[in-house]
Amino acid sequence: MIKTAIILAGGLGTRLRSAVADLPKCMAPVEGLPFIHFVIAALQKEGVENFIFSLGYKSEAIINYVDKQYPALQKKYVVETTPLGTGGAIRAACKEVNEKNAVIVNGDTLFLADIAALSSFHEKHRAVCTIALKEMTSFDRYGAVEINSDQSIKAFKEKQFCEHGTINGGVYALTVADLLKGTYPDVFSFEKEYLEKNTGTGKLYGVINNHYFIDIGIPEDYQRFQDEYKIISAANNLANTPDDTNKFLNLLTA
Repeated sequence: MIKTAIILAGGLGTRLRSAVADLPKCMAPVEGLPFIHFVIAALQKEGVENFIFSLGYKSEAIINYVDKQYPALQKKYVVETTPLGTGGAIRAACKEVNEKNAVIVNGDTLFLADIAALSSFHEKHRAVCTIALKEMTSFDRYGAVEINSDQSIKAFKEKQFCEHGTINGGVYALTVADLLKGTYPDVFSFEKEYLEKNTGTGKLYGVINNHYFIDIGIPEDYQRFQDEYKIISAANNLANTPDDTNKFLNLLTA
């Protein structure tokens, strides 16, 4: 079981600026709680114990919140002084990982994937990276991912309207040494220059997780998550406590 998670939270969040000004996306408020609160809680619920926060834009807001609210959390911060792209950010954070493998998640996405199952599959298949995939219908915001019968990645499709398919849910089990030993520029895209590079090698796999998924990167989905939290909390008399956050996460998957 992978015990270390890297949370990517360094983006500028330009598409969300109209709804959340002057804050990193992961700090977008949800009834008094920043969105990253739910990301951390979901990972802890899955057994993750060590956290590495990959930060950039307004990193001090995230550091101040996490230090204050999670004083006992096993955590490290990696702050980029200039944007490194997703690949550069993950690679810099991987240098702080003390395990063979790490889970990578996005700070503005809540995907309640089964981390234990993802870890087990990744280790059993000796993969370099295993992606948690999400089945979706009628979408054009994400590119589709095709897998072979052995669950190795067959292809990544460009963003276009798709009636039904699987998307990259932004949760990865990653073999740290494989990324660190590669030759990459300081700034690079994890999706383009790592995932697509390894497509067809038999070392990149996908596991479908049909669990709750939301990416608050656009105002409409940010509002949807706020509405879901208010409705579920009111219906179940939940408060902003750690125990009630876990109850909320359980209800999302019920």
